[in-house]
Amino acid sequence: MPVSRPLPVMEGIDRARFEREVLPAYKPVVLKGLVRDWPAARQGSAQQTASYLKARASRHPLESFVGPSEIGGRFFYNETLQGLNFQRRSEPLGTVLDRLLSHLEDPAPPSIYIGAAPVTDCLPGFARENSLDLVGPDVLPRAWIGNATTVSTHYDLSDNIACVVAGRRRFTLFPPDQLANLYVGPLDFTLAGQPVSMVSLKDPDLDRYPRFAEALGVSMVADLEPGDAIYVPPLWWHQVESLTPFNMLVNYWWNAADTPASPFEALVHAI
Repeated sequence: MPVSRPLPVMEGIDRARFEREVLPAYKPVVLKGLVRDWPAARQGSAQQTASYLKARASRHPLESFVGPSEIGGRFFYNETLQGLNFQRRSEPLGTVLDRLLSHLEDPAPPSIYIGAAPVTDCLPGFARENSLDLVGPDVLPRAWIGNATTVSTHYDLSDNIACVVAGRRRFTLFPPDQLANLYVGPLDFTLAGQPVSMVSLKDPDLDRYPRFAEALGVSMVADLEPGDAIYVPPLWWHQVESLTPFNMLVNYWWNAADTPASPFEALVHAI
């Protein structure tokens, strides 16, 4: 089976260099140690990070995903493709953090995940203490928190900088031209907005999805530690794995192309 290549790494990058070298290249890159000085990224243990977050958390309800241990952290469709293998809940961040801490030593915990939560809603003041100079002040941070979970291979329409605060994350990326080899699932029934690849990276069924081997041949992978970040250009497909029992990532999306509406949503509407 083909092996993913490591992603290029850059260190000591500032906004001028980012805009001059990274954005025009239209290729993903690891920004090593970009946010290592964030107070949130220097907390150390899961308990310390959770305490830091709970001291700043609001009671604003967030959408969380909760799945049984049997799904192995992979939030996905059920066997019929007519439903999902997890449930959605509305609850404040503190409740989710308590649940994560209660399962830290559990060998088969339930799968727990919060995705794309606006930091301004759930963690007022976080952005003042943990700021990113590579983007403008109008680009709002979003929090992704959970245990060992997998976000299936998908794309975003926006430029993306994702910063690891706690735990370890593995990004596997595919160029936009690999669309035909990724076996994308239902367009009108998605997990969380964008369509996803139906192929499991952990155990790809190449008999059922033979062209996926070609996609793997040009894929790239990056393992990130707390303080590291990654830049993902628009339309690059990526799977994100959280590898430890407690993980937090903060990302920044912005639309450099100034697209007024989602082409994907327009396509689905037309169909």
